[in-house]
Amino acid sequence: MPERKTIARAQADKRAGKSASTQAGEFVKEEVDRVREGRHGVRSAKQAIAIGLSKARRAGVALKAPKKGSTSEATRRKAAQDSAAGKRHPGAAKSSTAESKSTRSRATTAALKRESGEGATKEALSKQAKSAASRRPAASRSAAAKKAAQTKGATGRSAAAKKAAHTRAARAHH
Repeated sequence: MPERKTIARAQADKRAGKSASTQAGEFVKEEVDRVREGRHGVRSAKQAIAIGLSKARRAGVALKAPKKGSTSEATRRKAAQDSAAGKRHPGAAKSSTAESKSTRSRATTAALKRESGEGATKEALSKQAKSAASRRPAASRSAAAKKAAQTKGATGRSAAAKKAAHTRAARAHH
């Protein structure tokens, strides 16, 4: 179950008019934090993100399932199942029977506890972000940046511009 604070932050993002993927980002961040705290491990950054997205869908975030051909049929089916669960009972993950649910939940947790925390390191997440971005066309990346700039607000844009100028200056010295 996601923490109340995470759900509250996602709802605040929704009220601010931010995209579903931004709302889901709160759940992904929570999952990465859980791994970093040592509550459980993951095999890769991709798995941490997948768990976060699953929790987001189950909490009622209107995230679409991945496009056909981009992931396996099982992944698409799971995403659709999570979205349906989120529509039925936002914030509650319902399963067929209580017994099988608790057994499955214990097995999943035990399996994750055996994994390392390497998947949630800055390096692993950076590598994942870069490889995911490289699979998208430039126009798509540009459109996302423009939309992000619009939803940032004047203060946010100003801070981002200062940060960008600082980064450019730092890189110019190398």
